[in-house]
Amino acid sequence: MNQPLVVFDNVVKHFGSYVAVERLNLEIHKGEFVAIMGSSGCGKTTTLRMLAGLDKPSEGEIRLNGERINDLYSWQRETPLVWQNLALFPFLNVLENVEFGLRMRGMAKAARRTKALEWLERLGLQEFASRDISMLSGGQRQRVALARSLVTEPPMLLLDEPLSALDTHLSVRMQGVLTGLQKDLGITFVYVTHSQSEAFAMADRVVIMSKGRVEQIGTPKEIFLEPHNRFVAEFIGGKNILGATVVGLDPNGLVQLESKHGGLLARPPGDKQAEVGEQVAVCISAEHIDLTLQPSKRNHLACSVVGEEFIGSMVNLYLEGSEGLEVQVQKSYADYNRLGLVGGQKVFAEWSDSDALILRSSL
Repeated sequence: MNQPLVVFDNVVKHFGSYVAVERLNLEIHKGEFVAIMGSSGCGKTTTLRMLAGLDKPSEGEIRLNGERINDLYSWQRETPLVWQNLALFPFLNVLENVEFGLRMRGMAKAARRTKALEWLERLGLQEFASRDISMLSGGQRQRVALARSLVTEPPMLLLDEPLSALDTHLSVRMQGVLTGLQKDLGITFVYVTHSQSEAFAMADRVVIMSKGRVEQIGTPKEIFLEPHNRFVAEFIGGKNILGATVVGLDPNGLVQLESKHGGLLARPPGDKQAEVGEQVAVCISAEHIDLTLQPSKRNHLACSVVGEEFIGSMVNLYLEGSEGLEVQVQKSYADYNRLGLVGGQKVFAEWSDSDALILRSSL
């Protein structure tokens, strides 16, 4: 692979005694759409601000195109940032907002106007060129902010939760606009969000952070199917985690386990193997669990139905096993209807051997 566009090399950022980012090592390549996600205070926005030149690393090095940029001011970098609140200039109209960056670069008035109008047309905003910012809808303001950032044709665009203020329908539409632009332009997007649906829908790779540390980096599919640790599994949701002890290895490469809820089989993560006697954590996705009155698979738990949650075409079912074990199951509404379950009903939750994953961090 070619030289990375961006490298975070052992980057640390602290504010007084508080460590906001701890030993961040991350490479971002040209043309990638990378999403950084995590809960509030995890360090994702601080990471973006350091890349934008708004915060300086306390330790380590940030390189852009192989050049150390720790000491460069924000206006010396080609890293425009689309803010959560968009930060449009209310005293300028739409066209003037888009022209602003070109004017700061000294481009002649006629040339910058032509270029700004081209971007307004590209984003479907040409009819609003002379309109005040206050007269635009949320989605229209979002597109103006994008046009203002992209009109200078930077190699990379940084976005700090740009869709958080939009309603769900408009947010989904804007996700399509963003991914379409990124693919058409071939530039790098670094996108900060707390929303899993946004990150998984748009990004090539996702960086999950917690308490200033990177917990996992991978494609959306990799992270969803093979979370590395309990934090990631619980953060992305819909995962059931059981504690167990390794008692043997199966001829098919599966691991034999014993838990306080009974025996089970699970697969080890990619490049790690289990040893007899190890205490491990086993993860089973809610959508991989079947419910039945008579178990037919060796991996099963006796449970009772304690609650349900309708989420459109899907239903989350909440079960309780022995010793207060909580089990979440996700079914389509059609499958849920066929089950005909009622509160308090006794059922068995069962799953295939290959659908149980031993978490990497527990080995």
